[in-house]
Amino acid sequence: MNIAAVILAAGLGTRMRSRLPKALHPIAARPMLQHILSAATEVFDRAVVVIGPEMPELQRAADPHPVVVQAERLGTGHAALQAASLLEDFAGDVAVLYADNPLITPDTLRRLAAARGSAGLALVAMRPAEPGRYGRVLTNAAGEVERVVEWADATAEERAVGLCNAGVICAPAADLFGWLRAIRNENAKGEYYLTDIVALARQAGQRVVAIEAPEAELRGINSRVELAAAEAAVQARLRLAAMEAGATLIQPESVTFAFDTRLGQDVTIGPNVVFGPDVLLEDGVEIRAFSHLEGCVVRSGAVIGPFARLRPGTRVERHAHVGNFVELKAAVLGEGAKANHLSYLGDAEIGAGANIGAGTITCNYDGVNKHRTQIGAGAFIGSDTALVAPVRVGARALVAAGSVITEDVPDDAMAIARGRQANKAGRGFRGKGVKA
Repeated sequence: MNIAAVILAAGLGTRMRSRLPKALHPIAARPMLQHILSAATEVFDRAVVVIGPEMPELQRAADPHPVVVQAERLGTGHAALQAASLLEDFAGDVAVLYADNPLITPDTLRRLAAARGSAGLALVAMRPAEPGRYGRVLTNAAGEVERVVEWADATAEERAVGLCNAGVICAPAADLFGWLRAIRNENAKGEYYLTDIVALARQAGQRVVAIEAPEAELRGINSRVELAAAEAAVQARLRLAAMEAGATLIQPESVTFAFDTRLGQDVTIGPNVVFGPDVLLEDGVEIRAFSHLEGCVVRSGAVIGPFARLRPGTRVERHAHVGNFVELKAAVLGEGAKANHLSYLGDAEIGAGANIGAGTITCNYDGVNKHRTQIGAGAFIGSDTALVAPVRVGARALVAAGSVITEDVPDDAMAIARGRQANKAGRGFRGKGVKA
């Protein structure tokens, strides 16, 4: 298919009540704009993003796709026309999509492209349970589209039509931009409506057809309430896919996935687990309740949680254990190693079979730079140990509980770094007149 996509993303999102451009609000840990770009680039050859003025963060989110700026927000038809400088000579079709319509699937886009092959213009329509203020798609006896009327301009009879416009269209590039230039803003809002090209295509003698797609993937997102509904829909889709692929979700409705979470077979995920972006769980991993994972790899057979946090750059090797209230950041926990209680292990490499006692921390930050801690295979770190990086604890070494380790510990050595205990007779509470 020789098709380019124009993605309209200039909306301010006034109803979001946010300083963040609407297209940057996330669903499943990915901005809406990147959801629609992912679907479009799976099907089409290239994409151009139309943004508003002074939206540098939106331009960065669109990278590496080119952007054009709609200096004045004069309607969807005007917005789509801004891409003419990049696509007017494109030898193929152009599809116009919306960043605030991020749930549309590649399958629907393929059907749109196929429908355009038999008509001069193709569009996507739906039959929502509550048509509300959607534009209505008006068809003739042959089922072809006669025109699309915006709700504000529709008669009562036209508003009673159940077939609604989703706004997505596809047409040959030269025809599309010619029609866009011919649009007028003689309507209730004084805007240039993209949908007016339907009437222009009909006047040019072109067939206009509509494909229907489910409301669930075509809903527009204009408010926090609609954003939450879209998040719920995506999470339901991701949970179903995970279970169908062989994962067990103990309480599916409580698990939150990111768009790119990857799960092996026979993974078990407990209640209230949250996945941020870029997580890979291999076969047989167990994630216990109330754990949070982001930017990490967990190898087969490992057990995480409950109440554990794995931060970016972490890798947990096969059959290792990360227990309750343990946090790892940019750390490698070796095969069979254990950190079962109340520890922070940042910028660390922990060897196979090592045991990290409760309350152990790596002191990885000196106020300016981060430093690494190395713990050898089979080492034992006693409870309440502070490892002041950069420092190395050798293989099979033993660090006594309560130590502050500031120097390297050789292989097979024992390190004790704490003040000597001194008992003072008669200095307890009894010595201070406290009654027995």
